[in-house]
Amino acid sequence: MSGWKLGVLGGSGLYELPGLTGARWETIESPWGAPSDAVLTGELEGVAVVFLPRHGRGHRLLPGEINTRANIDVLKRAGCTDILSISAVGSLREDLPPGAFAVAAQYVDRTRQRPASFFGGGVPAHVSLADPVCPRLSGLAARALRDGGIEAFEDATYLAMEGPQFSTRAESRLYRSWGCDVIGMTAMPEARLAREAELPYANVCMVTDYDCWRESEAPVGIEEVLAVMRRNVDLARQMLRRLLASLPAVREPSPIDTCLDTAILGDPKSAGPETLRRLEAILARRLNPNVIPAEGSRSEP
Repeated sequence: MSGWKLGVLGGSGLYELPGLTGARWETIESPWGAPSDAVLTGELEGVAVVFLPRHGRGHRLLPGEINTRANIDVLKRAGCTDILSISAVGSLREDLPPGAFAVAAQYVDRTRQRPASFFGGGVPAHVSLADPVCPRLSGLAARALRDGGIEAFEDATYLAMEGPQFSTRAESRLYRSWGCDVIGMTAMPEARLAREAELPYANVCMVTDYDCWRESEAPVGIEEVLAVMRRNVDLARQMLRRLLASLPAVREPSPIDTCLDTAILGDPKSAGPETLRRLEAILARRLNPNVIPAEGSRSEP
């Protein structure tokens, strides 16, 4: 496939990506700190793939402990052109039962303690998040689900909560009244940072529970989540294969590829050396066209 290199962020339960040709784990260092794990690189269905387990192999990290800036920076340094995020969520809709899938289109961000931007320190930028996901990649993901016989709720609104605790019943009812469809703990600030990195982003959501708004049922517990999640992970891997096989032979440019052209105020080259060092991958196209730094990377046996 010409031009595609898909970054895959694996959520709860998705810590490995079997079937990659030429698979190897590679550690890529980031000036933003330690990412969740090394990245697994290789090819699947003839497409270059870079897989990063969001919580680390073995699920070591709580949602609030994930260094999302480092994760997105590492995928940018690895040369990814697009990002597919796969995440476990709770359902805020009766017609989205555990085991269902949804493709997010909008977000309500209720996270409070997570760095949400690469910019500042002399380089101000304001990207548009009116449409926070890539319609092209989201559409391909939805079609890949349908082609596998999986009904996918498209255009879902995702409520991103801080966690790590699950919702109170009052919160769950409130989020339903806002028109939110699913609730999770990881898609924000992930989608924000992907946009700042000029990486088209899509979010496939695996429904594991009904949160706690259904008062006739016991509130969500981790055992229930894990049981449904194990069934969903195999379906998610199958969806990914179909998605990769369906990619157009040539990747046409996306407006997201150059969204910083209308977002940065002033000349970033006038910022201090430390700021530029941290932004070297995010601003590679602006600072040194056609070059994305890959310093600090090494392969693992």
